[in-house]
Amino acid sequence: MKKCLLLLLFILTKPVFGQDLKTARKVVDTLTSREMWGRGYTRDGMDKAANFISATFKDYGLIPMDGKDFKQAFSYPVNTFPGEMMLQINGKTLLPGKDFLPGPESMGQKTQGALTQKDSVTFLNPEHRILLLLKDKLTWSVAPAAGDYTRIELDPKAISGTPESIELNMENKFIPDFPAANICAMVKGTRNPDSVVLITAHYDHLGGLGKDTYFPGANDNASGIALLLNLAEYYANHPQPYTMAFICFAGEEIGLSGSKYFTENPLIELSKIRFMTNVDMVGTGEDGITVVNATIHPKEFTLLRQINQDKKYLTKINSRGKAANSDHYFFTERGVPAFFMYTQGGIAAYHDVNDQAATLPFTAFESLFKLFVDFNTALMK
Repeated sequence: MKKCLLLLLFILTKPVFGQDLKTARKVVDTLTSREMWGRGYTRDGMDKAANFISATFKDYGLIPMDGKDFKQAFSYPVNTFPGEMMLQINGKTLLPGKDFLPGPESMGQKTQGALTQKDSVTFLNPEHRILLLLKDKLTWSVAPAAGDYTRIELDPKAISGTPESIELNMENKFIPDFPAANICAMVKGTRNPDSVVLITAHYDHLGGLGKDTYFPGANDNASGIALLLNLAEYYANHPQPYTMAFICFAGEEIGLSGSKYFTENPLIELSKIRFMTNVDMVGTGEDGITVVNATIHPKEFTLLRQINQDKKYLTKINSRGKAANSDHYFFTERGVPAFFMYTQGGIAAYHDVNDQAATLPFTAFESLFKLFVDFNTALMK
């Protein structure tokens, strides 16, 4: 009878974290879908993602951080590429995202002309202010301004021979006040509600280029949002002594705009944050995780490592110092104790069209979830 009860308990409890992974995959599939269009600046991609996250928080039973609305609205300038995106080099039509990328600060234009070689990777058309660069790895970003020139990055494998002529039909649209929103929610603490453990991740990505190309952003950072939402659901069902707060930032890819805005316009007192953990790109994990700010918070880092050593969750936890490389940074600058965690190993796709849900291994996702729960519990003791 005892064996039967143990077996039943195993059957009932085994799927708990497996279900977390299943749910996480659904979240990533949704956020990387064509409908979300790269969670960026055309086709309402970022707004659709914000609505999805807000609805999920509501379904899980969390409450808005300000008591009224999950969205903290703000705006910032951005250069976008909503329409035509055609490039021919030496008469060959090339594919945006795969064969070439425009510089994110580029102006659009419709023109054609000859290219003059400056060096082994640089080609110019001075008449139309076109700069063409050969790049073996195409990596895109977002720009808060539009220039008075057009920069093109071209994979040299996409053409035969040296670039000699260019035909271009590219549309850009500069938006001085792009509307965005941080998504902020919490679960009130049962004993010390004025003390806060904060978990954050950015939900924006690079958006799209023209009519047919978008950047899915599976690892960066649909994976982080999936982990955050899993934790939000867990804490909604298991309230803690401290308030568990969650922020999904917009505008990370354009210069940490969302987290900067929040720290300048906080919806909770920053001094009441016991600890903040920001996650960005947590969809792999073959080589463990890296913790930014580990060296400036040695007590918490030792605690994290000890938990991992005892439970054997991750293969390795690497220490890194202070860095302005994600949304923890402006909190750190205002004295909030914070870690930024990201996984290592696995897929190499980053800021390109290959960062897709189908290739995301989620190697350490379940283990990272458990490590978070144990770490947060220890912080509240």
